Amino acid sequence: MKNRFVLFAIAIVAFFIISFTITGNKDTLPPADKNNGGLFLPGHFRAVVVVDSLAGRARHLAVNDNGDVYVKLRFPDSIGGNVALRDTNHDGKADIIQKFANYEDKGSYGTSMRIHKGYLYFSSEINVYRVKLNPNSLVPDGKLELIVHDTHGEHEHDAKPLAFDNKGHMYVAFGAPSNACQEQNRVPGSMGIAGCPLLKENGGIWRFDEDKPNQLQADGMRYATGLRSIVAMDWNTAENCLYVVAHGRDDLRLQFPKLFTPWESAVSPAEEFLKIKEGTDAGWPYYYYDPIKKKKLLNPEYGGDGKKVGDGAKYAQPIMAFPAHWAPNDLLFYTGNQFPARYKNGAFIAFHGSTNRSPYPQAGFFICFVPFKGGKPAGPWEIFADGFAGHNTIVSVSDAVYRPMGVSQGPDGSLYISDTEKGRVWRIFYQGDKTKFTTAQLAKMELRKKLPSFKTPDVMRNNLMSGMLTGGAKLYATYCTNCHQKNGKGDGNLFPPLAGSEWVTGGKYMEKETAIRVLLNGLEGPVKVKNVPYNSVMPKHNFLTDDQIAQVLTYIRNNFGNNSSLVTALEVKKIRASLKVK
Repeated sequence: MKNRFVLFAIAIVAFFIISFTITGNKDTLPPADKNNGGLFLPGHFRAVVVVDSLAGRARHLAVNDNGDVYVKLRFPDSIGGNVALRDTNHDGKADIIQKFANYEDKGSYGTSMRIHKGYLYFSSEINVYRVKLNPNSLVPDGKLELIVHDTHGEHEHDAKPLAFDNKGHMYVAFGAPSNACQEQNRVPGSMGIAGCPLLKENGGIWRFDEDKPNQLQADGMRYATGLRSIVAMDWNTAENCLYVVAHGRDDLRLQFPKLFTPWESAVSPAEEFLKIKEGTDAGWPYYYYDPIKKKKLLNPEYGGDGKKVGDGAKYAQPIMAFPAHWAPNDLLFYTGNQFPARYKNGAFIAFHGSTNRSPYPQAGFFICFVPFKGGKPAGPWEIFADGFAGHNTIVSVSDAVYRPMGVSQGPDGSLYISDTEKGRVWRIFYQGDKTKFTTAQLAKMELRKKLPSFKTPDVMRNNLMSGMLTGGAKLYATYCTNCHQKNGKGDGNLFPPLAGSEWVTGGKYMEKETAIRVLLNGLEGPVKVKNVPYNSVMPKHNFLTDDQIAQVLTYIRNNFGNNSSLVTALEVKKIRASLKVK
């Protein structure tokens, strides 16, 4: 009898040892990195780098009840589109890293990673999947279920963020394959299509059954509309309501240079924080929110001029407006207790950083916090975590070392953050006395709002290209920089690099004729550059004169391909004639 008791006791002890090894002690914090993994944080907040880099880099992430971290990869491969991380020795750093889930499509817009009712839900560009989590296994070993399939195929703004209410519903955003529903997408001067047919199946949020497999968009219900591009979306359990932070439209100046200055295009339109109810219409493509004038204005594609208000007041207004082009890519309402009480039920927003504020510095690249009360912001937005970009002034987006993408809450209330450039993951926690937290701890972070990454640029002093550009360089800055960036390295996601690519350096792709044809005809659809897939949305530039095309291509070849040969206006004229392009 005694031996049986001893064996039973040993078994109980072993069970708790194994359980502790898998889950860790939720009340014990790991040692912080000496420099907080390069991050600037308020007060007694500290950070540890969970994993320094992931092959395939990262999009959204989710943390399980036992502390395991699941990351949606930006560039899936044949091994898998997701990665699982586990810390077995409780130093805060993952020592087991395993890829999994080899699913059908492999675009770089696959986004969501959410844990809901024991399932891991995640999305590619055209599908929403789920798999049952196994408490005894890091990598889910259950059957991969297809929950929603998008028959449209891959296109711009095709992220699939997910949110869940408490009634068995799943919310999925369907972005619009357009900037402003133009007759010719992103072609300067092209007007908007009356009645915008894209809104029938795009530019909104659809509600689905969270448990039903093989649903098509038609099986869901259009819950909200007038939303061009949504990546940041979360269900606020305290308010029992859906919230989003929407991407504003692009390129006011590029599309209508006679109506908008480069400065106006850099600081407008706003990124809108919106409360979403059934039937909400945020106004896209007809209206945008001007953060300077603090009102919705008529888009130029529909007769606006930067001043006309039209019927803008009839559409849903933001509960908070953020500066233009900061790229809100994740939203989390904090429900934990690890942070001081003022953070409870507040909103954390991951701003990926701008790509199209040129000729002014790019901006964003940080984790924002918005205090909440009564379903709306209870104060101004705050810089919660900064330092991702590695520089105070970012000229081209590729200058940023890291770009925050996803935010997730751990079982102890720690905040996890993912990065798209190298696949780094941070864990942030509070190490001080929470009862003694005061807003004085935010003072240094508030001062950071004066940096170029946050402040409203001065029209003259902060223009990085003022008086410097002529000829092909000026044309490139005007028509190409917002997508391909000043240094020609692209944005790393939608717009491919020119610098060092086979399309510029020569070989079978980039002969003069190919370059001219691409500029005249545009290039839409999947394309590989430097063996990386992009879903190109290069518009036609046949509105440029033969001489202008020759100048800008010569500039591109000389600066990004080290090819000194000229492209002449006569060569452009001949190819334009052969294509019958006016």
